[in-house]
This record gives sequence, structure tokens and C-alpha cells, in this order.
Amino acid sequence: MMPTDNHTIFYPLTYILTGIPSTEESHFWISIPFCLMYFVTLIGNSPLIFIILTERRLHEPMYLIVSMLATVDLLLSTTTVPKMLAVFWFRAGEISFVACLTQMFFIHVSFIAESAILLAMAFDRYIAICDPLRYAIILTKSVIGKIGLAVITRSFCIIFPLIFLVKQQKFCRTNLLPHNYCEHMAITRLACDDITVSAWYGIAMAILVIGLDAVLIAVSYGLILRAVFRLPSKDSRLKALRTCSSHLCVMLMFYTPAFFSSLAHRFGHIIPGYILNLLANLYVLFPPMLNPIVYGVTTKEILKCVINIFHRCISRSSLLS
Repeated sequence: MMPTDNHTIFYPLTYILTGIPSTEESHFWISIPFCLMYFVTLIGNSPLIFIILTERRLHEPMYLIVSMLATVDLLLSTTTVPKMLAVFWFRAGEISFVACLTQMFFIHVSFIAESAILLAMAFDRYIAICDPLRYAIILTKSVIGKIGLAVITRSFCIIFPLIFLVKQQKFCRTNLLPHNYCEHMAITRLACDDITVSAWYGIAMAILVIGLDAVLIAVSYGLILRAVFRLPSKDSRLKALRTCSSHLCVMLMFYTPAFFSSLAHRFGHIIPGYILNLLANLYVLFPPMLNPIVYGVTTKEILKCVINIFHRCISRSSLLS
């Protein structure tokens, strides 16, 4: 059903999320790994945020940036996965137009914010390795707070025009949305008027914002690697490479499926719909799940804090018993 004004159709009152096309019979089985990944995301990111915020020795720039990343990962997955599971388990795909736009807004804001946080992380590592004597002077807690504010402001300013463009479009086609969450191009393709501006804004956003972030990150790590190989001590080189390798893994997990999904949605017309949907789910599910595992296992200080907390919990439970 669509509201009308002088017989002009604007937008549907509700959309029906259909899940992943051509896989309806397998929705229950698809939901199992999705549910497990979301569970790992929750039990990985929530304690990570708690530990970094409560442990004073982790109130350093690198760990504060990691806590920002974990917060954005929680927002991204919590915005999408519960509704996905409702679609898969209960066929509860109905979502209002306003709720759909809201979900789309938070998904894309989280995505842009995560890209900016990864750039901040690369900058942090660049200063720590290439200019270590000035690290404490350059990256103060005040500067980290300003970086966090800049991340939020930039994400909002970039995504708000996208929401505005979608809101201005007229929708006269079906309200069946062949997806398991409200993705920009999936909604835009249901419009009955020209979608060129909205589509190209999405492409420009992917190239100029995400692409620029990726280039700056690559430059940062290029300079870092050059500095690492100039270090006199082999142990110092290995320590620096170990730290950078975990960061590079996180960035590859984030950017690779995101770029491939973005390009496939816009130019891959011969690619089956279910493949496009599965690609779109990769950057919503995998980075939030794997990021805390990467940082929890490879960062010694975080790992020590986790072990200490477990020891304390075990000691208290043994005393109570």
C-alpha cells in the first residue's frame, strides 16, 4: 500500500524483505551461521569495549581506537542481523519505509565510520613506528576524542544526502525488497523515476570516500614498512611487523568484500541475485565477528587483561563456593 497525494504515488508504507532470492528453502540453514556469527560478534566486542574502558592501562590511543571500532561493529551487526534472523526464522519481513530508511542510514553510517576508524588506526601505527618520540605529544586523549567526533560528523554528512535522495524518489513498483536488510541499491532499484543521481552518488561515495581512505591507509603502511625494515634490531622489526600484520588483516577483511559487493551491485548485472546478497552480507557479518578475535589474540595487553579478568572471576566463584 502506498500513500497518495492527488493520485501521485510517492513511497510504500511498508516493504517486505524477502530474504536471499532463490534460497527460500534454505533460509533456516543459512540462518544458523548468521546467528553464530552474530553471537561471536556480541561476546567478542562487548567484553572488548568493557575491558578497554575499565582498565586504566589500556587508556592509550591504540586501544581507544580499537574500542571505537568494536562499538561501530556492534552497531553495524545489531542494526542488521536481528531483522535478518526474523526474516529467516519467522518470515517476518515486513518493515515500514521509515524504519527501512533508518536501518539503511545506520548501516551506511557504520560502514563509513569503520573506514575512518581504520584510517585513524593506520595513522596511529604510523606515528608509533615512524615518529615514536612524539607519539605521546601528537596522539593525546583530547586528539583521540576529536578523531571520534570527526568520524561521527563525517559519516553523518556523507550519508544524509543519500537518505535524502532516496526519500525524494517516487516508488510505484512492488514493495517486495529482494534482500534480507535495507541496502541502498536494493531500495533504489524499486523507484519508478530516474535513479541516476542516487546511483552515482553511491558510486562517488564508494570511490572518493572509501577509496581515498583505502589509498591513505596503503600509503601509511607503505611508509611504516619502509621504516620497519630500517630498524637495526631484528626483534624490533618482528614486533612492529606482528602489530601491523593484525591491522592489515582487519583492513583486508573489511575492504575486500565491501568493494567487491559495491561494484557487483552496480555493474554486475549478469551476477545472480543470491550471489549479490551473500556478498552484501559479508561486510556486515565477517569484520564485526573477526575484529575482536584478531585484536584479542594478537594484542598482548588486551589478552593479559582478559586472562586477569577470567582469573578474578574464577577466584571469586571458588571463594563463594
